[in-house]
Amino acid sequence: MMRAPAKWAVAVRRPDGVIEAVSHDLPRLSSRSRWARVPFIRGVLVLGESLSLGFRALSWSAAKAGSEEEGEVKRYQIVLSMVFALAFFIAVFMVVPLAVARSMEHVWGKSAVLFNVVDGVVRVGLFVAYIWLIGLSKEIRRVFAYHGAEHQTIHAYEAGDPLTLEAIQRYSPRHPRCGTNFLMIVVLIALIAFTMLGRPAWPWLITSRVLGIPVIAGLAYEVLKLGSDRRWLRFLAIPGMWLQALTTRPPDDDQVEVAVTSLLAALDPAEREGVERRGPIAAGALEAEFT
Repeated sequence: MMRAPAKWAVAVRRPDGVIEAVSHDLPRLSSRSRWARVPFIRGVLVLGESLSLGFRALSWSAAKAGSEEEGEVKRYQIVLSMVFALAFFIAVFMVVPLAVARSMEHVWGKSAVLFNVVDGVVRVGLFVAYIWLIGLSKEIRRVFAYHGAEHQTIHAYEAGDPLTLEAIQRYSPRHPRCGTNFLMIVVLIALIAFTMLGRPAWPWLITSRVLGIPVIAGLAYEVLKLGSDRRWLRFLAIPGMWLQALTTRPPDDDQVEVAVTSLLAALDPAEREGVERRGPIAAGALEAEFT
């Protein structure tokens, strides 16, 4: 999946080997809602839009990539999967750290600061361990390789290089504007923010963690935006870049072709013409079907 200023696109390689891509117009969020120009609130809206686009991309790609033997992936199956994922997220990354911190209170007593620090450290540890653990799966490693292909293709595009396999494969699969950076900032800010809430009763502890997600997401967005606008704050992206060592893999040429196809589909005609003037384009992308 690729996003451009005015469009978003997703590409997939079908079971017959042909790459198919679809694109949709995506006017800037700030032009569709005045709230998208309000600091902190805009971060929550951007997160919501990203989740919505991700759901639409997943639904479309699952339908296109599924083989006849497996059958078409139903929309309700994807919805149920996302509901399960949300429940899993709350249980593992919210409830478990709180339970661990509570079980260790006998060590330091009723210190609210230590309670929240342990809660935050356990959450960060579980998050990193979870990413590492799922990366042991062959299928997830393939997903991470596509993630790397997206980044390498964007690197080449931003550098003004022709979108050939040779040019793209020279770049790193990590990128400073990756959503992984956002997730890592959210986790780290949560550690600090929840420490300020003290040590309320158990039901409120869980509720505050769940309800605090949008607030922290809004704050994380502003932190990343501030970091991207000021060179001396670029260090804020370092934790996310480290984490990308787990969430990306070097892609093969077939995966790069899919990423190039998605990028071409997301560009407007003038931008695509500019890419074509740079030189050759990966053959698989030129043979793709655009809808």
